[in-house]
Amino acid sequence: MNKRLTRKWLPAVAVLGLGVSLVACGSSKSDTASDASTTDTAAATADTMASTTDTAAPDATAVGSTSWDTNFTPWKDGKPVNCKPATGPLKAAWIYVGPINDGGWTQAHHEGLKAVQAKFGDQVVTTYKENIPEGPQVLTTIDQLVKDGNTVIFGTSFGFQDAFVTAAGKYPNVCFEFETGFKSAANLSQAYGAGEDGDYLAGMAAGAASKTGKVGYLAPFAIPEVIRGVNAFTLGVRNINPAATVQVVWTGTWFDPAKERQAAESLISAGVDAISSAQDSPAAGEAAKAKSIPWVGYDSDQNANFPEVWLTATTYHWGVYEVPRIQQVLDGTWVAGDYYGGLDDGFVKMATFGKLVSADTQAKILAKQAELAANSGSQFTGPIKAQDGTEKIAAGASASYGDLMGMNYLVEGVLGDLPKS
Repeated sequence: MNKRLTRKWLPAVAVLGLGVSLVACGSSKSDTASDASTTDTAAATADTMASTTDTAAPDATAVGSTSWDTNFTPWKDGKPVNCKPATGPLKAAWIYVGPINDGGWTQAHHEGLKAVQAKFGDQVVTTYKENIPEGPQVLTTIDQLVKDGNTVIFGTSFGFQDAFVTAAGKYPNVCFEFETGFKSAANLSQAYGAGEDGDYLAGMAAGAASKTGKVGYLAPFAIPEVIRGVNAFTLGVRNINPAATVQVVWTGTWFDPAKERQAAESLISAGVDAISSAQDSPAAGEAAKAKSIPWVGYDSDQNANFPEVWLTATTYHWGVYEVPRIQQVLDGTWVAGDYYGGLDDGFVKMATFGKLVSADTQAKILAKQAELAANSGSQFTGPIKAQDGTEKIAAGASASYGDLMGMNYLVEGVLGDLPKS
C-alpha cells in the first residue's frame, strides 16, 4: 500500500519566504518558438555549457503510463475545465526562467515538453518561452501566449506564481499548470515532487565519498523546498557518517554559472572534500572536477560529462505528469488539483551512480530507496533536532506534509545559517 503523504492545500502562512522574489502536446512539425525579445539574463560560461548534454526525448510509450494519479488530489470540489479548442489542434505553452540547455532545471522541464510532443504528435502544437525573468514580463508573456491561441500554459519557476494566479482569474477558459508553487484556483493546478527523498539518497552517496566528514552544499534560496532538500541531504550524509557536517552556502540565484562556480570553489577552499549543488547549472561540477572533489549534481545525469567526480543526483521527470494532463485536456476531463510525485510513480528518479560510489554504498542506497518509495518523507522521522538542539520532531513521530512544506529550520549537522529575508 502506498503510504505517501496526502498533499493538502496550504495557507500562505505555512510557507517560509513566500514574499521573497525568486527567479526560479507536440506538433510533428516541431512547432516550438523561443522568445526572441527576451534577454538571456544569466548566460552560462562556455566551459559549463560545453559539459551539458541534451537528452533525447523519452519514449512516449513509457511516459504517462505510471500511476501518477495516485499522487494527484483534485482541487476542492473541482469541476472539469474545458480548455480544448473547438477546432484545430490544442496549443500548449511552457514558460521557462532559464535556457533550455542549462544542464539542469529548465532542460528537465523541456524534456517534459518533448515527451508531450512524442506522445501526441500533431494533436498538439507546443510553444516555449525561455529566459523569462520574474516580474511584469511573466504576465505580459502569458497575455501574448493566450492571444496566440494557447489554452494550456505551464509555469516552471516559483517566482512566476503571482502572475499565474492573476492570469488564472483573467482567463477562466485556460488551463494553467504551475510547477513548484502552492496557490490554487479552479483553473490553476500545482505540481512538484518529493525531491527530498532523492536528496537523502544523494546525501548517503556523499557521506560515503567524504573522507573527512566535511561536505559542502550550494543552495539557491531559503524557501521550504530548498531547506528540506538541505536537511534531507544532511540526514542522508549522517546516515553513513553520524559525525559528518554539511556546510551550506546560499547563492541567491537559481542560475548563474559564474556565481555557482565561485561558491563551490569557496566551499572547497574551506576544506570540504565532497560537494552537492541544488543549482540549475553544472558549474559546481566544473569546480569539483578541477580539484578532484566528489560531486552530487541536481536535476540532470552528468555522469558522462564528469566521470571522475560524479556521484549521483535527484532528477525530475515532468513528462510523467504532463503527458496524462494533456490527455485529460484532450478528453475534456481536466480538473485543477495538486500533484506531488515521487520515487513510487517515476516522477523522481536517481541519476546514474558514478564510479566513486562503491557497490556496498549502492546497495545501501537502493535499500533505502525502496523504503522511501513505499513511505515518502519517512527520513523525517524523529528524533530530529534543529541546529540549536531544539527538538523539531519527537522520537518515533513523522513529519506531516505541512511540516515538510513549511520547513524553516536547519537540522543538526548543517553549518551555516538561514539568510535573513
